[in-house]
Amino acid sequence: MTAVLAQLSFLDADARHKARAHLDVLTKPPGSLGRLETLVLDLAGMTATSFPRVDPPAVIVFAADHGVAAEGVSAFPQEVTAQMVANFSAGGAAINVFARSIDAHLEVVDVGVLTACESLPGVVVDRVRAGTGNIAREDAMTLAEAEDCLMVGVRAVERAVNQGCQSLILGEMGIANTSASSALLAVLAELPVNDVVGRGTGLDDRRLAHKREVIKAAVTRCQNDHNGSGADPLETLASVGGLEIGAIAGACLGAAALRRPVLVDGFIATVAALLACRLDLRVREYLVFGHRSEESGHRLALEVLGAHPLLDLGLRLGEGSGAALAYPLVASACAMLSDMATFDSAGVEAGVAGVARDGAAPEGDGVGGGE
Repeated sequence: MTAVLAQLSFLDADARHKARAHLDVLTKPPGSLGRLETLVLDLAGMTATSFPRVDPPAVIVFAADHGVAAEGVSAFPQEVTAQMVANFSAGGAAINVFARSIDAHLEVVDVGVLTACESLPGVVVDRVRAGTGNIAREDAMTLAEAEDCLMVGVRAVERAVNQGCQSLILGEMGIANTSASSALLAVLAELPVNDVVGRGTGLDDRRLAHKREVIKAAVTRCQNDHNGSGADPLETLASVGGLEIGAIAGACLGAAALRRPVLVDGFIATVAALLACRLDLRVREYLVFGHRSEESGHRLALEVLGAHPLLDLGLRLGEGSGAALAYPLVASACAMLSDMATFDSAGVEAGVAGVARDGAAPEGDGVGGGE
């Protein structure tokens, strides 16, 4: 991981400036395409090219089980994790449909499903352990295993880039992973448990109250073991995190190191992105937030990251589904910059120099770099 962090850099200012210069001579009033304009400028900075591309995208779904499922914090039994991995393999899940619709390369990674998925076609087995410990009573994993999770994500990104993918959509599958994500968010951002815990797979009020008590126990144990805060993000991951959450964080770091934009999905992926940012703040500039989910803690996680997602569709599925749905907007921003005519090439008279850029955002106020 040290080598990955050494490759990280901030947005390329020269590429962003050149993209801005071209954007300003396209056949439209300055700033009239709003956030698409700031988005494509950030993409230029991420990719260090004045005409960025995000196609073809890769969708990577990391799957793992959680010991805290034994506490009854999910509406679904733990066996569903492995069953859904089989569904991904067969092409029948929502993310399969959405990935096909955007011509994405799809890979599913078994980071730690209780029943190993070696026999499933299209599933990469890169296991750290068979599920986490029950975070209400013990650490999720060891510190060494937490580091291994990060590297699972890095390797997945490297495979995608080696196949020519220009952007990453990161998803997850793991029964009870909203519980681990809530605990991580509460510790990393020092937020009250009741504020960050949502209904997950659709819990009723009684089971939601129970879920909150379970996560409070996990957070209290973590704080007692680690001096009351999430100052060390890797220790926090080891204490209350998830294997697939760590892998997503590692994938965010790996993508940023290779200058590939990451489309961040919902609550779980956003908490993983927060973890990655705590490991190295430079990764924040490579994150495009796809959507705002219905999970209550997601709004808070987005606020902590200063993020404004592209979509708000009431989704709460995970799998990378919301980020995949947002991808066409990102691709359209790139196409706008590269394919629109300029005033000169179209023979259209430009506006008066010095007129205010209606709706334009200031430099550096984009989706990637702290929107």
